[in-house]
Amino acid sequence: VHWTETERATIETVYQKLHLDEVGREALTRLFIVYPWTTRYFKSFGDLSSSKAIASNPKVTEHGLKVMNKLTEAIHNLDHIKDLFHKLSEKHFHELHVDPQNFKLLSKCLIIVLATKLGKQLTPDVQATWEKLLSVVVAALSREYH
Repeated sequence: VHWTETERATIETVYQKLHLDEVGREALTRLFIVYPWTTRYFKSFGDLSSSKAIASNPKVTEHGLKVMNKLTEAIHNLDHIKDLFHKLSEKHFHELHVDPQNFKLLSKCLIIVLATKLGKQLTPDVQATWEKLLSVVVAALSREYH
């Protein structure tokens, strides 16, 4: 994947504005509420039976931060995303048996959360750049499945 200097700068500028724990929690909360079947992979999280339970669940917050920390690694290693996610792809495929479609759903939720955080700053160009970033991450996470 080729990244222009403008794309790199756009990713970094947006990233600097994010509170990772908040964005991660909100994206995962949105995933679980909008696509409730995705919760089946998170039985160890306890109560995910309602919007309120999901939004206040500390394990959702914890895992959301874990997701965002991995995304941080990707942002700081844009030219090596495929390698960066190799082991995680193996784990999600061989051990966790996660449907790779869920990665796409989470990326959609992340874009929506970015929109709520950035408002008018999420211009079409900014969105396109972040959609590109997340599609590269999703492809890397889904790699073991092919």
